[in-house]
Amino acid sequence: MSEIRLFYRENNRLKISKNIDLLKEIPLENFVWIDLNDVPEDAETELEQFLKIYIQEEEEMEEIEISSRYMETEDTLVANSRFLLDNFEEEPISFIVKNHILVSVRSQELRSFNETVKKMFANPRNYPNGFYILVALLETRVEYDADMIEELAKEITQLSNRLKTDDDVSDDILIAIKELQEKTMLIRENIIDKQRVCSNMLKSELFPNEAKTKLAIIIKDINSLFEHTRFSFDRLEYLQDTFLGLVNIQQNKIIKIFTIVSVIFLPPTLIASMYGMNFDVMPELHWKYGYLWALALMVLFVVGILWFFKRRKWL
Repeated sequence: MSEIRLFYRENNRLKISKNIDLLKEIPLENFVWIDLNDVPEDAETELEQFLKIYIQEEEEMEEIEISSRYMETEDTLVANSRFLLDNFEEEPISFIVKNHILVSVRSQELRSFNETVKKMFANPRNYPNGFYILVALLETRVEYDADMIEELAKEITQLSNRLKTDDDVSDDILIAIKELQEKTMLIRENIIDKQRVCSNMLKSELFPNEAKTKLAIIIKDINSLFEHTRFSFDRLEYLQDTFLGLVNIQQNKIIKIFTIVSVIFLPPTLIASMYGMNFDVMPELHWKYGYLWALALMVLFVVGILWFFKRRKWL
């Protein structure tokens, strides 16, 4: 949904408007944040001309070169980042801060943005300009990343509880482990991206010192999330090893059954082969009980082999 939101101060009160023409009616220094969500190009062009900034295209936001992900001039700061959606798709975001006004460019609805708006209106004094709002957006995003890691941990626990014996082995479990590994890596890459952005901002001369203090706290939170993702990935590797171990046990049981069946039928086959010979001189050839004797030998050997396997605890 295309939407533009203008956050500005009027009579010491924080207000919001969706009318871009308001930029020409209110002094520029009153604005603190301009949020662009999938707005048309003509609106972006008008905003670029008014604020004298350059809004990157989506392809430029997705570039991985450091020079294009973070840029800073005498009065402008540009930072590109990626926010994870609930379906683990990545949404490129561009942040531009000029004249203490934050301009955010995105194409998807993001919970972290809406949550930050709630925080702003709950305590407007904590967000005097765009720098503090940018820090709040990153802080809220890291909180959501932590929630996603916790949800992944719960899914890993549930999957682990499903895998108790070799009878529980199925292709679905292996696919689920692979999907959880992919999600864990995506979250890890995402928080590394936030760490890079925050580290660059800490070096910035444009950022207020108080905002830098909050950035340092965010980096500490990100470092703690690294440990959680590492632990989750280790659990998934252990779970994968357990799965493969149970698969081996299951295969060994099948091979064991085939081996036992083969061994059991070897003596009866030998007896049948011996009495199936067509020699003229065979003691039991014309014996009245020869057939029953052969059957009894077969049964005796089968019972003997089973008893031997049981005694050796092979069965």
